[in-house]
Amino acid sequence: MEKSSQVWWSLLPDNTALKQQRLPAYRLQLSASKVLSGFFATGALCLGMGIILLLSAKSTKEIEINYTNICANCAKLRENAINFDKKCSCSIPFYLPETMQGNVYMYYKLYGFHQNLYHYILSRSNSQLMGKNIKDVERCDSFKKTHNGTPICPCGAIANSMFNDTIILLYNINSSIYIKVPMLSSGITWWSDKFIKFQNPNSNDLSSAFAGTAKPPNWPKPIYELDEKDLGNNGFINEDFIVWMRTAAFPTFKKLHRQLNRVQHFTEDFPVTRFQGEKSVVLSTLTWSGGSSLFLGLAYTVTGAVTWLASFSMMAIHLMLAKRKMFFPNYKVKL
Repeated sequence: MEKSSQVWWSLLPDNTALKQQRLPAYRLQLSASKVLSGFFATGALCLGMGIILLLSAKSTKEIEINYTNICANCAKLRENAINFDKKCSCSIPFYLPETMQGNVYMYYKLYGFHQNLYHYILSRSNSQLMGKNIKDVERCDSFKKTHNGTPICPCGAIANSMFNDTIILLYNINSSIYIKVPMLSSGITWWSDKFIKFQNPNSNDLSSAFAGTAKPPNWPKPIYELDEKDLGNNGFINEDFIVWMRTAAFPTFKKLHRQLNRVQHFTEDFPVTRFQGEKSVVLSTLTWSGGSSLFLGLAYTVTGAVTWLASFSMMAIHLMLAKRKMFFPNYKVKL
């Protein structure tokens, strides 16, 4: 009997404030006024941020040059894949309506190009893009191998449809003299993409590192010839290639192409008539909040408006119940 009582006492928790749940605690009790004040403050904060972001986005200077129809002859030439190696160019004069101060960025913009399709997004090989195994094409649903079984590098639908128009910006001093505007092709990617997600194979000679592979069908040249002048921008770490491989969420999107260091000259290589799309070049400045997109500002504004609407609704219900309780003191609500 004594042994059983000792065992029973040994199973009990220690007589401490923590294990016996005697620690002091604070129970939060929110009144209606505190809840309403919090909702009104949150709504005011969101509305204020939304208005500031909208004004900031509106202050950016932006000009868009749509060259789909102007370069229609080049588009017809590109409809046939046999003509992938034939050059076609067109020029478009444009004028800046106002001075663009600060850093100016060049984007290319596509209309009606669905990079967000499920099978399109999955059509890539991450182990290949990281330089671990350039012949690993199993995860590419399409454009994996050529007709003779040679692995395509880079494989997949995303890489095969890479935007490849060449855009040259010229400044017209007079009717006969043009000066080429210098543009930077570096610094347009995310750091994590450039140094982690995309890496070349460990080799001093890229052409030998990619031996035994074939270029994508729509490419005019292989991956190791994207930028032969700059080894730090060649192969998988080519920044134009990396920007394209980060897929867009909507069918109309723009991607950063160059940074300016004002007639436009285009070498047409990317066809858009196949999917009834359009393409443009966008010159834009940036503000502290980013580019000219209104999405973030509208999101904050709508959130603030909905929060205030909910606050007024809860305040009306609270006043109605308080008034009813004043006239009917014994009135109780059963839940």
